[in-house]
Amino acid sequence: MILPYKIGYRMPAEWEPHSATQLHWPSNNQTWPNERLANVQRVYLDIIEVLHRYESIILLVDLSVNPEEVREKLDQRKISQKNIHIYHVSINDVWARDCGPIFIKKMEYGERIFAITDWKYNAWGEKYPPFDSDNALPEWFAKTFRIPTFKPDMVLEGGSIETNGQGLFLTTESVLLNSNRNPGMTKQEIENRLRDFLGAEKVIWLKEGLAGDDTDGHVDDLSRFLNTDTIVTMVSQNKSDVNYEVLQKNYQILKKSTNQYGEPLRIETLPMPETRIEETTIDGSEFVPASYANFYIANGVVLLPVFNSRHDEEALQLLRTYFQDRDVIGINCTDLVWGQGGIHCITQQLYGLDVRKDSVHPER
Repeated sequence: MILPYKIGYRMPAEWEPHSATQLHWPSNNQTWPNERLANVQRVYLDIIEVLHRYESIILLVDLSVNPEEVREKLDQRKISQKNIHIYHVSINDVWARDCGPIFIKKMEYGERIFAITDWKYNAWGEKYPPFDSDNALPEWFAKTFRIPTFKPDMVLEGGSIETNGQGLFLTTESVLLNSNRNPGMTKQEIENRLRDFLGAEKVIWLKEGLAGDDTDGHVDDLSRFLNTDTIVTMVSQNKSDVNYEVLQKNYQILKKSTNQYGEPLRIETLPMPETRIEETTIDGSEFVPASYANFYIANGVVLLPVFNSRHDEEALQLLRTYFQDRDVIGINCTDLVWGQGGIHCITQQLYGLDVRKDSVHPER
């Protein structure tokens, strides 16, 4: 087997130019029962209304849904569909970050060459079957857009890793070392697989994730790169907060960490919004993983989840300080996070795709 790292491939940072963003139209009534499905669809329209002005969107619509109904909702919002490419395919749920293709790139003669890494997806330890259609999506992208593919033969979700694009990665022990993912693999074997297929030269292992995070603790709710040597991490100022100790442990790990060259990292912090909800989620949790770390960096814009919290403005200002070349726009995600994910969880950046209207077939 040819290993991508050996021939110069590496996973790019999210802030590198995309050709499109992958989104899945919400249609799963088990994730979004009753009126919650309509509520989360409105959040999607809010996101699409902003995002389509900055980059193309590949919007996957499940076979159980008439794509014309989605187009009508876009028209009602007066959202131009010039940059929105709808594909009618089988999907299980909305979590594009975790089941979508993870791209890698290399430079050849001054040009960027992209490939897809097709990891296994098992819905966070087979918690939410069926997940076969979502597991098949990287291969669908590869065939549809004629992108070369590498198959690492390991379970990995996109939300469980974070990179600065130069070989430094963040992840959590609670996910990658969980027996419900790859029970036969050691920590070193997992690191080796991340190196061989994504170019991970150093992995910083955080501990656990947020209460109410049914992924077992994805890093994109905890800590994210703002640039190659700066990380923002979530903290709680309330010692009685359910997440206080977990976030403190992760913060202390980051403060002591260095990059792959042994150089110190700059660590910024943001306070947690309220995560306890009045009712319970579909799996019975009284907490949701509401987090400002779940932002999405797109071409020319950063989409930040906000929650009608007193900390919303602080989060907006921090991201505006670090992303001065992009607009930073808050999207109210109170209804979205009830399904136990945020903006980063439902998006996946795509590279190297020709998404011109005359080169795609919107309903295959």
